[in-house]
Amino acid sequence: MGMRTSIAGRVAGLLAVVLTVTPAVTAESDASKATSPVKHLVVIFQENSSFDHYFGTYPNAMNPPGEPRFVARDDTPIINGLTLDLLTANPNLGNPNRLDRSEALTCDQNHDYTPEQSAHDHGAMDAFVENLSDIGPAGPKTRGQCDNPARTSPANDFAVMDYYDGNTVTALWNYAQHFAMSDNSFSTTYGPSTPGALNLIAGNTFPALCAADTGATAPGGNDPGVFDGTGTVKPCPGGISTAAPPGTSPGAGTGTVVGDPDPYFDACSNPADTDAQGGRNVGDLLNEHAVTWGWFQGGFSSPNYVPGDASSFDPATICKGAHFNIGAGPALRGQPCSKAAAPASVRPFCQTDYSPHHQPFQYFASTSNPNHLPPSSISMIGSTDRANHQYDIADFFAAVDNGNMPSVSFLKAARFQDGHPNNSDPLDEQHFIVNTINRLEARAEWRETMVVILWDDSDGWYDHVMPPVTTESQTALDTLTNPGKCGASAARVPDGQQARCGLGPRQPLLVLSPFARQNFVDHSITDMSSVARFVEDNWRLGRLGHGSTDVNTGSLFNMLDFSAEDRARKLFLDPETGEVASENEE
Repeated sequence: MGMRTSIAGRVAGLLAVVLTVTPAVTAESDASKATSPVKHLVVIFQENSSFDHYFGTYPNAMNPPGEPRFVARDDTPIINGLTLDLLTANPNLGNPNRLDRSEALTCDQNHDYTPEQSAHDHGAMDAFVENLSDIGPAGPKTRGQCDNPARTSPANDFAVMDYYDGNTVTALWNYAQHFAMSDNSFSTTYGPSTPGALNLIAGNTFPALCAADTGATAPGGNDPGVFDGTGTVKPCPGGISTAAPPGTSPGAGTGTVVGDPDPYFDACSNPADTDAQGGRNVGDLLNEHAVTWGWFQGGFSSPNYVPGDASSFDPATICKGAHFNIGAGPALRGQPCSKAAAPASVRPFCQTDYSPHHQPFQYFASTSNPNHLPPSSISMIGSTDRANHQYDIADFFAAVDNGNMPSVSFLKAARFQDGHPNNSDPLDEQHFIVNTINRLEARAEWRETMVVILWDDSDGWYDHVMPPVTTESQTALDTLTNPGKCGASAARVPDGQQARCGLGPRQPLLVLSPFARQNFVDHSITDMSSVARFVEDNWRLGRLGHGSTDVNTGSLFNMLDFSAEDRARKLFLDPETGEVASENEE
């Protein structure tokens, strides 16, 4: 830990200046700044699902015996889902097939920037198996090979094509029935988790401060993995494209993030593969306008951390918490674990809680908390202190229970509950989402709260919709429209920043709120940066600009109806089954 801590320590002086000049902000002052009745935005940012993977046959579920039932309302809108032809005569090498609850734990598919473009095959949407399937000894894995435990399946039932229905992702389908969802929301660009996370908060994956030296004043000083302070150009770590021209955006650097390097300002990162981001993010705008906010992530603190108890924070054990996922069986599921101590039979299901490259604010010097320091008190959560708005997920629930929920909260579940195939699954994910929503609905603040649920990338899972090309790129990494091309117009490369081909794959997005349109499907085009746009608009923050897609992304306001009189509308679900427990109860 010594080397990683020393990297973070070099920014302590910079952060100390920031932390001593920003006053605490009260919830009352925040409320007066909102332009709409939404005073609290909660963003639940999950991992790795395409729209068809979770909603392809919505609202029609198979309803076999022994699984939670889902029966849609008669007035459910039609979505752009999997048609009979796509289910039975798909242009890919295999047809989509239904996964049931016993197949919740699957393998992880390929979801890299270039293969995802190749899978879309110039809009034919017919090359998913050969480009994105998890590959086994005999080639692309079938459904049976991808299941854990493995089972028999037909030879052409390729896992990457398959989907769940309302008997497994039951809670999400029930939320869609009672609130609003989109069937036309996309990743901002192609690629895996880190680009998705950066686009959520900045609408941009450029500039990565790695390929061009910035001198001795660069954040992090002279760490050889990023800068050396002497004018020597250093290579980018993995997951960075060097195709973008220098000097086209604030901050020095020529890199665009297309992969999963760890955040430079994080003591838990792999120091040999880190990236620092230039430019600004929505957290900077929130700070400038004194609006309370925070990113809350499972495992960010030490395993025994209790909010409000300073003695419970152990800096030597930050990021070392772990829990068993569903694969360990009902007796161990959700229990703390240690990979070193776990029996071999269940060791693969013991998952470290914290993932550095899922924490986007740690890539920016201005919004990072390198040593994962806890807030100075529960009452300061959301305001600027030593935590610098970066928290453990336990801090969010402590703030909610204490009556000081921030105006803007980003929630990232611990890895065993974040939905990411291989380390998580739809059923563990359902526990996190439902328990969170139930807890929020039990609060008086629910009457002025909006929850957005979305996913950071598609994991490569099949989706039949070709995304619109809104940001073009012409690099060796691009294959969408031709070799080396994602569109052919240099004028549509945002601020000349290459390797930002988008929009990327279609993904689910839901809005839950007393203000959400009921049983509504939004067909307007949105993407991850629509969340940043909503924050900017609702709290009058202005735009990030400088290539950010916040300038022209679609709006989430279409999913809301502020004329609705039922401000107490609630839906409590069973976290295990996802079925309705009660509705509209105070």
